[in-house]
Amino acid sequence: MKILSILFLTLLLGNGCDSAKAQDMENAIIEYTANTRGFYQKIIVKNKTLTVTKDREGNDKATPVKINEADWKEIVAYFDQVDIEQLSKFKAPTEKRFHDGAAIGHLKVTYKGKTYETTDFDHGFPPKEIEQFVAKINSFVKEE
Repeated sequence: MKILSILFLTLLLGNGCDSAKAQDMENAIIEYTANTRGFYQKIIVKNKTLTVTKDREGNDKATPVKINEADWKEIVAYFDQVDIEQLSKFKAPTEKRFHDGAAIGHLKVTYKGKTYETTDFDHGFPPKEIEQFVAKINSFVKEE
């Protein structure tokens, strides 16, 4: 009986932590920007919604799109794996952006009243520590 009680409490507490992480993530604002001379894209993820703009002046009125529950859970899982305190210290694996070989990528996270940012990296080639997270955020954007 004690074993069953312990298993039940473990499952109950474990699920409580997952929902707390998801709730915390709902208060975060994630901004991913990629740009070069002829290209601009800004993706904002906030509270289970996604907004994409391709106008650097902000003249287009992007409509927020609801993120489905499965994708949201995946984003939360990737977010949980990222040490946001170290975001600015992650190193870019490539340097194509130095000679217009790639757009400049940049990730900014506003979480619990603080803002965390990466250094610039090549769009499509983020630092390995945030690779899955950035890939998931970019997976929502349809290429034209």
